[in-house]
Amino acid sequence: SVVSGQFSLRYYPPHRLLRQNQISGLSQRFKIGHGKAGVGGGIKYDVDPCCLSSGENSMDVILKPDRQRSLERRHPWIFSGAVAKINGEPSAGETVTIKSADGKFLAYAGWSPKSQIVARVWSFNEADQIDAAFLRARLQASIARRAALLQSGETNAARLVHAESDGLPGLIVDQYADVLVVQLLTAGADRWRDSLVEGLRELTSCTAIFERSDAEVRELEGLPSRVGALFGAAPTEPIQIQEHGIKYLVDVVTGQKTGFYLDQRDNRRRVMDLAKNKKVLNVFCYTGGFSIGALRQGATSVLSIDSSESALVLAQKNLLLNGFTEDQATWWEGDVFQALRTLRDKAEQFDMIILDPPKFAPTASHAEKASRAYKDINLLALKLLASEGLLVTFSCSGGVNADLFQKIVAGASVDAKVDAQIIARLGASADHPASVHFPEGEYLKGLILKKL
Repeated sequence: SVVSGQFSLRYYPPHRLLRQNQISGLSQRFKIGHGKAGVGGGIKYDVDPCCLSSGENSMDVILKPDRQRSLERRHPWIFSGAVAKINGEPSAGETVTIKSADGKFLAYAGWSPKSQIVARVWSFNEADQIDAAFLRARLQASIARRAALLQSGETNAARLVHAESDGLPGLIVDQYADVLVVQLLTAGADRWRDSLVEGLRELTSCTAIFERSDAEVRELEGLPSRVGALFGAAPTEPIQIQEHGIKYLVDVVTGQKTGFYLDQRDNRRRVMDLAKNKKVLNVFCYTGGFSIGALRQGATSVLSIDSSESALVLAQKNLLLNGFTEDQATWWEGDVFQALRTLRDKAEQFDMIILDPPKFAPTASHAEKASRAYKDINLLALKLLASEGLLVTFSCSGGVNADLFQKIVAGASVDAKVDAQIIARLGASADHPASVHFPEGEYLKGLILKKL
């Protein structure tokens, strides 16, 4: 390595030269010293150090016999139990080459040594180079898929990047007006944070990018929690968005997830359309998305329950923001299960009940305990529901699939001694797509039941 002033030139021996098909994807920026200068065909290229981990010189992860089948079906996860051997010592987030037991190329992936999911696939194409240009292209394609939604006037808030389903594992990007909220949830995404933030700045008109990498999954990756501004100033007050003609204030700094549940956009519209002249109960109401929509469409009354005082404060602000008065809605703070039992003991009845609980089962190992919780709240809701009333019930738990969720709700119906019909099945809004190769991405499932 020869260093002169701010320039650093590194010589790579012949066996570490980049192949021409790898070089073709890189921009010829000629900024020697910005990164490590790889040499190929006599031309110097500015290459991020991570880039040098994919290709002939890569860290190879060799799978056990017959453990490549999920990758051949293009599933993007590699579990630790599938790994037979690691050539080299890849660091957290480094790009590794996944190979079958017989040495066949399978994928390039980000390495997560602390997680049971030890690698997440960036690309199944051997010709790809995992670099800043590759990531920028993925970002650009993902953002373009949401352009029609944001240009429609329906909303100014959307999920721009949905992790694995958009080919960017571990990356969540939500847009709220002109502010982007980013979650970097895996070692691979975290390693590329600077390139990803630069790409988002170039591809959007955002005035700020705020990081909310405080989800529990980062602990499983061996990563610390990170919250703060990545570009521009951190918001000092809630951001106002609009959806279906309704205005909401979103706390992106301390609110749940990235601040708002954008995945429920279409379902909020569905509830609005069904709420006219109904007495509505909204359970786990958060900042009142379903509640205010129901009022807008003519619900006769809405009772909303949540355990978060700060969420209910913002919900009441959202109520006033949309021209309603304080006496047009009732808000209860407290334990939701106990609140439902109190309503049952008072023999209260509602025409529509919405159950949108938090994630009770992050993984399948939590499914049994979560099933009991889901059954309890659905059983109580069915008892509180008037004849011909509607129950809109959801699960966002990855560990509870759609079939199991329906069985849980059916069991609640049996225990409540009521009959019900499924009149609709619900899922996440279109800006939260699920890859056909990645069923785990279809985490939100919902049912609309009519009590007979």
